[in-house]
Amino acid sequence: MKVTIIGAGNVGASCADIISYREIASEVVLLDRKPGLAEGKAMDIMQCAATTGFSTRVIGVTDDYTQTANSDVVVITSGVPRKPGMTREELIGINADIVKSVAENLLKHSPKAVLVVVSNPMDTMTYLALKATKMPKNRVIGMGGALDSSRFKYFLSKALDKPIGDVQGMVIGGHGDTTMIPLTRLASYVGNPVADFLSEESLQAVAADTMVGGATLTGLLGTSAWYAPGASVAFLVDSILHDRRRMIPCSVMLDGQYGQSDICLGVPCIIGKNGIEEIVKLDLNKSEQDKFDKSAEAIRTMNLDLRNILE
Repeated sequence: MKVTIIGAGNVGASCADIISYREIASEVVLLDRKPGLAEGKAMDIMQCAATTGFSTRVIGVTDDYTQTANSDVVVITSGVPRKPGMTREELIGINADIVKSVAENLLKHSPKAVLVVVSNPMDTMTYLALKATKMPKNRVIGMGGALDSSRFKYFLSKALDKPIGDVQGMVIGGHGDTTMIPLTRLASYVGNPVADFLSEESLQAVAADTMVGGATLTGLLGTSAWYAPGASVAFLVDSILHDRRRMIPCSVMLDGQYGQSDICLGVPCIIGKNGIEEIVKLDLNKSEQDKFDKSAEAIRTMNLDLRNILE
């Protein structure tokens, strides 16, 4: 099984590292435009094999898409990372041309691949990749919900002071500081509603921390986070390649689900060998549905900036 990762920056390299040492794929191709960067990152990862014992083959290439041929999954992380004070929305004009060009080049060599979009603003870039390539909608997936849900579980576990493995929680909606929706009502601790253990005030604080989770790290690090995003991508890739059929919140094209159409937005999906195997319908209450509709409205506004690119 072969995975191509476009972009050898922090997120792409972290993803390649996790996929290799967990042996999720037999081959990983890391591609970047900067001469030597992908080659160096791949060599560094491969020099871990003797001590960590993995057998995955990792190669790095500079802008050579022929090396990506016959990939089962392609991950697009390329683009300008978010800087302190910069919103994901401000990245649209910068990253849209990059994502469109990359997606089209990849499909020339891997026409049957499942495409995973990480580049920000992720929901809009997922929509762009789908429209530009005209791929089946089940094979274009935006990663954001997996990462946001991971951060949600982290903040829940901190508030509960309990192991994160005992906590379940999900974030839907847009992958943005004001568009994501942490579903506190449905979150649980060992099968019990977290509302049985945390006050409403604490739950609202957890939701607020989750929504600015990415911005908080950007402020601390001076650039976008990479360990958790890389792990979230690897988790998603593993579910595809090994047909795990995990339920993972992802940004996908909606066709009437949750009252929305012609938009990519985060909802729970069953992820397997065909990409999106099923979109799971949650029974949202009125408040949650209203937030989802507002999130969709905000993403639609961002998508308008793609008009010239898609013409």
